[in-house]
Amino acid sequence: MDAASTAAGTGTGTATGTGTAPTLEDVARAAGVSRATVSRVVNGVRNVDPAIQQAVQRAVAATGYVPNRAARSLVTRRSGAVALVVSGAGADTGRVFQDPFFGRVVSGVVRALRPRGVHPVLLFADGEADRAQVLEYLAQGGGDGALLVTTDGRDPLPDLLARSGLPAVLFARPAPGIPLDWVDLRHREGGALAARHLLARGCRRLVAIGGPADVPASRDRVAGFREALAGTAVRVAEADFTLDGGEQAMRALLAERPHVDGVFAANDLMAQGACLVLREHGRRIPEDVAVVGFDDSGAAVASRPRLTTVRQPVEEMAAEMVRLLLDRVSGTAAPEPVEVLFDPELVVRDSA
Repeated sequence: MDAASTAAGTGTGTATGTGTAPTLEDVARAAGVSRATVSRVVNGVRNVDPAIQQAVQRAVAATGYVPNRAARSLVTRRSGAVALVVSGAGADTGRVFQDPFFGRVVSGVVRALRPRGVHPVLLFADGEADRAQVLEYLAQGGGDGALLVTTDGRDPLPDLLARSGLPAVLFARPAPGIPLDWVDLRHREGGALAARHLLARGCRRLVAIGGPADVPASRDRVAGFREALAGTAVRVAEADFTLDGGEQAMRALLAERPHVDGVFAANDLMAQGACLVLREHGRRIPEDVAVVGFDDSGAAVASRPRLTTVRQPVEEMAAEMVRLLLDRVSGTAAPEPVEVLFDPELVVRDSA
């Protein structure tokens, strides 16, 4: 019997009907496989046939078997948890929960971790003390690695994680010279998709609402939009990725360009805010002004009219982060940083 089997063999619960805790043997009998196979599934060994893995998981649920995590951690030297770190939100952490983007990241992470028996721990890191706590938490084994979502291109935390040697994956391309695995979107292509769609509709008096200038994704979306316009003049107003920010930017743009007929916003919340202001000014959408957002979040569907938007597959990107991190934790990842880029997709609805 190997050490991992020993660690996984003690469970809690009474689903066997005998008053004793269900064991690996109970699960093996229910699944029709060997005890060693059950041990491999319970301990997160990756090269198990998916059909067998599902059979074992059903047997685990049926018997009520629960691995002894303390014993398992002694053998695997893993906590069974990863840190989901949100950095750059500042004091306004409430904005994180209001932005559909972050909810989609969490959803994607949870769905990818659940079958592997790994749990996310949400941490916020904005100041020096917060960053030190994140590093200490990971160094002391509180989490096996970090999934980092940062909204600030100057955030020092990616570099700190890389220097620490702790497993970490970044949502967004890191600054040059930071050797971390990362996933990102081809944001420039997304901005270009929006521009070409508005031009195809006949829009020529175009404006754009960008996010904060220190967020690389925002800069790239607006840059791609401008490049695809091939010399067509466009006025850009900067906002903060919020509904209120989109409203304020749209009011400023209307004051300068009252005859605007096409709007691109670098996220759906700002596009939704722009639509509210346009309707206040008696402009019909899309008859008078066509509006395109970015992300394909819940705000795109909730908006009236429903937003035409550039889809960012956030849930799939978050799941890929999980895969990269678990590969890094298990030692199966390539030595050099892994880079994964996703393609944007134009989703046409009612606003353009």
